[in-house]
Amino acid sequence: MSVVSIRHHIESLGGVLTLAPAPGDGTPEIAWGDFFFYYAPDGVLPNGQPFATIVTKDYPDDTSSQLSRPGFYRVNVAAGRDAFERVEPDVDPATPDVLFAHPVYAAQHWLSVVNPGVASEVALKELLAVAHGLARGRAERR
Repeated sequence: MSVVSIRHHIESLGGVLTLAPAPGDGTPEIAWGDFFFYYAPDGVLPNGQPFATIVTKDYPDDTSSQLSRPGFYRVNVAAGRDAFERVEPDVDPATPDVLFAHPVYAAQHWLSVVNPGVASEVALKELLAVAHGLARGRAERR
């Protein structure tokens, strides 16, 4: 799966607002090139965290996935407690195509996968649908 195909899949879930920080838009340089996905059918950025992200580089407090390797990126999903508890613990967060607990946001039930491919594609798409549904539910309760 490519970053572009994952982005298109997430956006096809409906009501998704994608933030794609870039030079000149006022966002911090560290976020340039990454993608942040929110449930916002009205196009207005909601309060709170996105339901999914794609990061294309290591962050200062999060280098365990070794995203400095050429061509590597990580998809992160606010999967919820049920999905989070079904993932195998103790996976090396630098291993491609395997779901694992997010290196920083595991306590918030985020899951991640580096360079998703054949082994993780179906599970990732299911997790993205769950995360989208959870975000939609939160928005509808507001």
